[in-house]
Amino acid sequence: MGKPTGFLDYIRRDNEGTGPLERIKNYNEFHTPMMLEERRQQAARCMDCGVPFCQNGQPIMGMVSGCPLNNLIPEWNDLIFTGEFDAAAHRLFLTNNFPEFTSRVCPALCEAACTCGLNGSPVTVKENENFIVENAFATGKIKPNPPQLRTGKKVAVIGSGPSGMACAVQLNQRGHSVTIYEKDDRIGGLLMYGIPNMKLEKQVIDRRVELMKADGISFVTNANVGEDIDARSLLDEYDAVVLCCGAGNPRDINAPGRDAQGIYFAVDYLKATTKSLLDSNFEDGNYISAKDKSVVIIGGGDTGNDCVGTAIRQGCSAVVQLEMMPKLPDSRAENNPWPEWPRVCKTDYGQQEAIAVFGSDPRRYQTTVKEFVKDEEGKLKGVVTVNLVFEYDEEAGRNVMKEVEGSEQFIEAQLVLIAAGFLGPKQYIPEAFGVDTNNRSNVATPQGKFSTSVEKVFAAGDMRRGQSLVVWAIREGRDAAAEVDEYLMGYTCL
Repeated sequence: MGKPTGFLDYIRRDNEGTGPLERIKNYNEFHTPMMLEERRQQAARCMDCGVPFCQNGQPIMGMVSGCPLNNLIPEWNDLIFTGEFDAAAHRLFLTNNFPEFTSRVCPALCEAACTCGLNGSPVTVKENENFIVENAFATGKIKPNPPQLRTGKKVAVIGSGPSGMACAVQLNQRGHSVTIYEKDDRIGGLLMYGIPNMKLEKQVIDRRVELMKADGISFVTNANVGEDIDARSLLDEYDAVVLCCGAGNPRDINAPGRDAQGIYFAVDYLKATTKSLLDSNFEDGNYISAKDKSVVIIGGGDTGNDCVGTAIRQGCSAVVQLEMMPKLPDSRAENNPWPEWPRVCKTDYGQQEAIAVFGSDPRRYQTTVKEFVKDEEGKLKGVVTVNLVFEYDEEAGRNVMKEVEGSEQFIEAQLVLIAAGFLGPKQYIPEAFGVDTNNRSNVATPQGKFSTSVEKVFAAGDMRRGQSLVVWAIREGRDAAAEVDEYLMGYTCL
């Protein structure tokens, strides 16, 4: 490494963020990049550790440790320190098609596995990655690079999320003619409408889409394959079809009063907010507003946190976030050693903002909704919650959740957002193509493969593996592209 003692010489420093009370005034990204010399120092902290767990991407005790894309992290950290930024960008793009996305929205599995994190603070891998890609864009190093030769093969990719986009880029680089079909009016899938603007400004996606167009990839928007576009016609027209439609079937909460007015799925709430912001800066009024409302969010994950941050920006009067699971410890437990993924409690940007605005953490642990309460007109006026406890069930042979008798509480609410995860893809798409699904309603493929039960139809991303991370979607898209290429050409160089 360029500076073997870097991890001893410099402490970890993160990009500064705008304070919660200031950043809630808009929907912009709120972290400011540090000065160049400081960034080089942060890259210098990447030690010559011998075994770089950061780029391993392997499951340990049921959870992945390290980067699923196998990014060459020590190499490009060293190149940042030595000032070879173009070489760093080259190394980064060898494994990651869209570092401008992952460096914003990935939970940084790499940092959790960083050897520096064993006895101190891990390297700022995610921010270093962001520096590399944004510097490459700023200096004009990222330019259209269409293939010099075309194979004459045509591929349709259904869905323009990160798996579909990554698959399309790889296949296009190989020389195949690729068309992406997207059911919405903008490209990006959940990157566009499922992730709020303050985490990923949408011009970042548009910038990438324009590059893909210049490279020869075609896009068709407002194209709902399986409903508006016949699946059979695509199979007749294209040499291969790749299904990358995501896990768009949200998990519901089936409790009395579910039909009350004022209950929405989180994905619908976030999509309507972002679309109205992009279309008219909210002037069209075509969004679900939390202004002056008491909001209850069911779900403690990233999507629930995004709902908290969005509701606060809209001017909610109160917000509560319900989490069925117990609160995780604030630091690693003894049974959760490095390099396992750290099962620790994190307070994300939305929760930080709730604390700043309302004076307390919005999360209530081991709690769920038992009943939705509505008024005479059918409008939501609150929820009845109940506490949960884990108890060992001898019949089941495992711990199960049980209600705590007498723990019911009423919480006033005019808006409830359900952020309880997803249960696979919308089923009309697999049905349209006639592909088999598994017991989790995902598209079925052989172990380690992307081919489906239907000839020349492949699947990748959340539609195949279930709800997951952007970094996994990109990996799936890349791997699926290699299999499609081999199917089309008899071999692959991807």
